[in-house]
Amino acid sequence: MNIGALLPRHARYRPDHLAVVFENHRLTFHQFNARVNRLAHALLAAGLTKGDKVATVLPNCLEQLEVYWAAAKTGLVVVPMSPLLQESGLASLLANSDSTLVISTAALAPVLDRVRDRLPGIRADRWILIDGARAGFRGYHDLVASEPESEPPEVELVATDPYNIIYSSGTTGEPKGIVHTHEVRAGYCTLFASAFRMTPESVCLHAGSIVFNGAFLDLMPWMYLGGTYILHPAFDAGRVIEEVERSHVTHMVMVPSQIIALLNHPAFAPDKLASLEMIQSVGAPLHPVLDRSDAVRKAGSVGTPIGFYEMRILDDEGREVPAGQIGEICGRGPLMMAGYYKRPDLTARAVVDGWLHSGDLGYVDDDGYLFLVDRKKDMIISGGVNVYPRDIEEVAVRHPAVREVAVFGVEDARWGETPVAAVILHVESVVAPAELAGWINARVGAKFQRVSDVLILEEFPRTIAGKTLKRVLQEQYKKG
Repeated sequence: MNIGALLPRHARYRPDHLAVVFENHRLTFHQFNARVNRLAHALLAAGLTKGDKVATVLPNCLEQLEVYWAAAKTGLVVVPMSPLLQESGLASLLANSDSTLVISTAALAPVLDRVRDRLPGIRADRWILIDGARAGFRGYHDLVASEPESEPPEVELVATDPYNIIYSSGTTGEPKGIVHTHEVRAGYCTLFASAFRMTPESVCLHAGSIVFNGAFLDLMPWMYLGGTYILHPAFDAGRVIEEVERSHVTHMVMVPSQIIALLNHPAFAPDKLASLEMIQSVGAPLHPVLDRSDAVRKAGSVGTPIGFYEMRILDDEGREVPAGQIGEICGRGPLMMAGYYKRPDLTARAVVDGWLHSGDLGYVDDDGYLFLVDRKKDMIISGGVNVYPRDIEEVAVRHPAVREVAVFGVEDARWGETPVAAVILHVESVVAPAELAGWINARVGAKFQRVSDVLILEEFPRTIAGKTLKRVLQEQYKKG
């Protein structure tokens, strides 16, 4: 299961097929493989060996893709980090990951300068910038310029060798390094290629960040099959619509907020997206698949587990609950993480008897189709009753002025907790908070679902992956 062998295979057998598109770059598999090989040689020449950690702190760029596939060939472990990290967070993750080389941008050089003295494991000549050298940093393109385009020396890789560590604070606070092996990423290649009905002629467009795990849902099957991968520097709904129409994009992976932005964009028209065969909305840890033939028959469901995966809905005592009853979504299968890096305590909490506890709440119907309810930690307990924010959100978003909504709980002297709705309005829409609260409360299914307040915002705080940070909304609300 050597994922590093995929790119040279395509470079040999379909060298002229369009592999990667990024800004002005349109690279065939032969050209992309040559670039990756130069980087692989450069990293080995810098003294790195199998198992060493290469940290990237980059926006979406061609160099990030090159690092991913150079690591696959050399046995290095890539550690992609968000360019939105603050100084303390960046220093903490670089130290925790045992990174030995850093690749970043000139914009982040001042921050890296301030933290480098705290990171003795990273040699002075292993701080790299993709946009040119400066004092204390080597230039990426200078690093690779004199290296050969030939394949790097073969390295012995086994299925359990780590390929990447992805740090994710998700929406819970403490960052955790999630380790994925070569075997797991090879599983992403085959299982998601099958589930997404991809072919070597598929065209993937990725406009969200490629430093979080959801990016590998299309990155790996693209390389496995040898299709075309279009990368945008950042998400822009109008540009996505133009790209889909121009490039006949077939597959996209997006977060819900991006899908909402797409549907609400002035340029949106169904015929412009006629080439699309699949949109994968990420966020559910088990990545269930709702086949297009079930989209109407099972409206509201997120589908069933992919092949080789099992799913159970468990109560707080670890007992499986019957169909229709809400519990925690747990699963097991070949794509599970190896564990949290250097945190066996967190791994033991998340994986119990081989079952990954997702932290998501949901239920299955009599046919076994999964329906998401909410994040377990987001559940509000009001007057002793479990209140699920999503039930309220699905009501609030039906108001004609509301584009997006996030419901969270706040302390309440009488009820313990009470729901508050934060909303983003459509452009040029106006509604008073009290009026909107009254509208919502007249339509929710129970009195305990009534919101105590409405907060109107221009934008929500989000992770690099685009997920709404409800804990930040709670903190902002408490501060008034």
